[in-house]
Amino acid sequence: MDKISFSDIAIVSCGTLSLELNHLKKEGFLDTDHLFFTTPGLHEDVHELERQLIQRINKAKEKADKVLVVYGGKFCYVNADEPLRTMRTIIEEKGPNVARIEATHCMDMIASEEERERIGQEVAGGKKVWWMTPGWIKFRHKVFKGWDKGLANENFPRHTGGAIVLDSIGYVDRYINEHPEELLEYSDWMQIPIQGYAVTLDRFKSLLSEQARLLMEK
Repeated sequence: MDKISFSDIAIVSCGTLSLELNHLKKEGFLDTDHLFFTTPGLHEDVHELERQLIQRINKAKEKADKVLVVYGGKFCYVNADEPLRTMRTIIEEKGPNVARIEATHCMDMIASEEERERIGQEVAGGKKVWWMTPGWIKFRHKVFKGWDKGLANENFPRHTGGAIVLDSIGYVDRYINEHPEELLEYSDWMQIPIQGYAVTLDRFKSLLSEQARLLMEK
C-alpha cells in the first residue's frame, strides 16, 4: 500500500489516543499540522462528548477541507436519551468531507478482535481481560472520573485475566520505571494485575490511511 499524505486533512480524536497520534506525527507518518483532541474519557458523559466533538470538528474545518475523526462507534458513544442517535449519525451530520476511522473503540484501533483474542490466550489463558491503551493509564483520573471503589469492585475483579495494556509506544515500561508506586496503586484499586503487551501501530496506520484515502477521493 502506497503511503498516503495527511497534509490536507485535520484530525479530531479522543484525547485518550493523543499518545499514539503524537507519536505518529513525531515519526513523520502523520504529516498534518492539525491535531485536535477532546478530553479523555468522555464516553462516561456522552452529552459533553458530543458537544466537544462537534466543536473540535467545526474548528478543524477552519483549518482543512477534510476532517478525519478518530473515535470508536459502538462503545464510545451510547446515548441513553436518544438510542437511535449514534456516532455515525453525528459524523454524517457534519457533511461528506468528514469521515471516521472504522473501529469500535480505541483498543480495536490498536489490535483487532482476533489479535486481542490471541493475546488473551497467550497472556491470560483465555480468561476475561480488561483491555486498555496507554492513555487509560496516563489519563486514568479522567477516564474513570466519578468512579468510586464500589463501582470499581463491580467491574474489574470479574476480569480474572487481569488488565492488559496494548502498548505500541513503550509507555508501560517507562511508567513502571518512573512511577512504580502509582501503577501498584492503580492495580490495587482495580483489584487485578496490570501488564503491558507490546504491539505495533500497523493496524492503526492502516485504518487511518484507509479513511484518509476515501476522504481524498471525495
